[in-house]
Amino acid sequence: MEGVNLYTLANRNNMVVKIFNFGGIIQSISFPDRHGESADITLGFPTLADYEAYSPSAYAGHLTGFGVYFGALIGRYANRIADGEFTLDGTRYRVPVNNGAHALHGGTVGFDRRIWSPETSSDPGAVSLQLTYVSMAGEMGFPGMLTTIATYTLDNDNRLSLSFEATTTAHTVVDLTNHTYWNLAGESSGTVYDQVLHINADGFTPVDSKLIPTGEIEPVVGTPFDFSRPTAIGQNINGGPRFSAADNQQLLTCHGYDMNWVLNKPGSTPLNLAAQAWDHQSGRQLSIYTTQPGLQFYSGNFATATLVGTSGHIYRQGAGFALETQHFPNSPNQPEFPSTELSPGRTYTQTSVFQLSVT
Repeated sequence: MEGVNLYTLANRNNMVVKIFNFGGIIQSISFPDRHGESADITLGFPTLADYEAYSPSAYAGHLTGFGVYFGALIGRYANRIADGEFTLDGTRYRVPVNNGAHALHGGTVGFDRRIWSPETSSDPGAVSLQLTYVSMAGEMGFPGMLTTIATYTLDNDNRLSLSFEATTTAHTVVDLTNHTYWNLAGESSGTVYDQVLHINADGFTPVDSKLIPTGEIEPVVGTPFDFSRPTAIGQNINGGPRFSAADNQQLLTCHGYDMNWVLNKPGSTPLNLAAQAWDHQSGRQLSIYTTQPGLQFYSGNFATATLVGTSGHIYRQGAGFALETQHFPNSPNQPEFPSTELSPGRTYTQTSVFQLSVT
């Protein structure tokens, strides 16, 4: 594809991140285990053509389209907008639907399908890739021309930071994230069900039968959605008799985990711990910090044997997990949720940090 290149960010600890300026896609993140052996710990495809092939339109009607968004920047609106519609200033806007009756991750051609303008920079402690994309007014039905700058920065403390800035020419809605799938044992190692997850959240937003939040915030305690203490991803994924019928129905609806957690905000620091994950066999640990109020945990519930990853290994259900820092799904239609509106003269800013270490 003309104008598309693969950029490599590397630090002195053998952490290597490869990013396309097509969709801002993180193709791979290599990081050593406790024995110093490196492995790619994110799901991806071997070639750019593979990413082009897995388009959201090809998955219209599927619940998620596992594989469509591997490692990509998501916009203009991350997650779901019910019926692909929202109202601003008395005007009804429609986003092309690509997830049953709903718009998912910006519609049929979101930011994950766009070519971003790249610019690289470095200093003694870090290297950066800055990506810029201008979304014209009316693109995917959204009002206003939105100019977005996404900056990936890798430092020598094994922190990969992703910072967003966006401005608009008209009142609009915006919610940006990254959709990397992680497998801390290595992308070809099998399922992540034995890997341990902690989510810094006491509440979550339950969904209806179409995966749209009901508008309520429910406590996680006593439910299979309680990751306030470190818990193996697969421990409760199938539900069971000790959970309520409603909780089991949520898992059935999502075919596992695919919903938003309401993050705790301790202290006054804007960048708060969102989640941590561990793979005890390799010793790798992932810590995520964010300014966002929510986190979508998706346990890789849908896959087919046609998904062949970067190493030639076939990805099946549970091959990776996504932790998407975000505002809440369907917020434009849920006035009680944190606002995702952006007006001219103001700047949307969000930052998330993905830090790797070895225990």
